[in-house]
Amino acid sequence: MLLAIDSGNTNIVFSLYEGDKQRGVWRRANDHRRTADEYGVWLLQLMALAKLHPEDVDAAIIATVVPDTLFSLKGLCRNYFKVDPITVGEPGVALGIRALVDSPESVGADRLVNAVAAHEKYGGPLIIVDFGTATTFDVINGDGDYVGGAIAPGINLSLEALHRAAAMLPRVSVERPPSVIGKRTDSAMHSGIYWGYVGLIEGLVKRIREEYGEDMRVIATGGLAPLFEAATESIGKVDGDLTLRGLVSIHARNTAA
Repeated sequence: MLLAIDSGNTNIVFSLYEGDKQRGVWRRANDHRRTADEYGVWLLQLMALAKLHPEDVDAAIIATVVPDTLFSLKGLCRNYFKVDPITVGEPGVALGIRALVDSPESVGADRLVNAVAAHEKYGGPLIIVDFGTATTFDVINGDGDYVGGAIAPGINLSLEALHRAAAMLPRVSVERPPSVIGKRTDSAMHSGIYWGYVGLIEGLVKRIREEYGEDMRVIATGGLAPLFEAATESIGKVDGDLTLRGLVSIHARNTAA
């Protein structure tokens, strides 16, 4: 089985694949101070509950946007699963796409992995909206190449900043309010965040399409994507497994005989 690891700014996801079939997936808050042993003890216990065994793992791949986690994650793969992981972004790792931007090395690994998976499944051109720590809009051309995008503050990050910066504003969750006009402070905040982000999605998608000059399908991913799917016609499809599927595909490309 393949151990696919997606290390994001907020969460880290570990998933096991047998071919294209996902056998298990586990998430936890990301903390660059965790050691390989901490990851190993935690993950092996969860695998055991799913009746999966470390000796079943014969390959691993890692994508991270938090470089400080890489040492521990590689240690996890080598010490607990006896495999040397492929790491997206390292020399010699082929993605099958090009990053047609001014500084290809600065593009987040997750954005490139998403591009690989989205183009394989949906073709192109595409806009990928990823609701993560940041809300990213990535543009993929008809050949599957990454051609740029936009980065906005993530929804939870915006909520936290609003709460911290304004003494009278409470901390609220992200949810769809029943009306745009809020009658209380908390309902006004729900409206501003939710419908404000709907406006952000619709506005940026419209401008990207106009600038690109072609109609483009929009694929949304990330934990909050389903919350916005029904609120706007700008989102064509929600695909929550985009990054993990991209890792599986990249591993196959780099290990094909």
